[in-house]
Amino acid sequence: MGETIFSKIIRKEIPAEIVFENDKVLAFKDIHPQAPVHVLIIPKITEIETTKDINSTKHSALLGSLYDAANKIAKDYGISETGFRLVLNCGADAGQEVYHLHMHLLGGRKMNWPPG
Repeated sequence: MGETIFSKIIRKEIPAEIVFENDKVLAFKDIHPQAPVHVLIIPKITEIETTKDINSTKHSALLGSLYDAANKIAKDYGISETGFRLVLNCGADAGQEVYHLHMHLLGGRKMNWPPG
């Protein structure tokens, strides 16, 4: 996997508005928000390009950490009870622009279905 903008954000070479960080996960506000709350949640300890590259045996704990972070962030933003959306895009047709696995946490407004 090549260097991505997320790699540079993890190393603090590029500024980001960080809302959560621990030893495994980093979360920061999206610079082009699609909802009042739009946070990107990324793994820090391993770079996985897409959801196709996830290995359940190897990555299950890390994926659990991403979801734990999402639940904490949603609670911190006061959207845990009203609802929020988690999105993982896989590939260009799905809208993935950065090939470093990342979860979008969207909330703070009523979401439409289908999403687009």
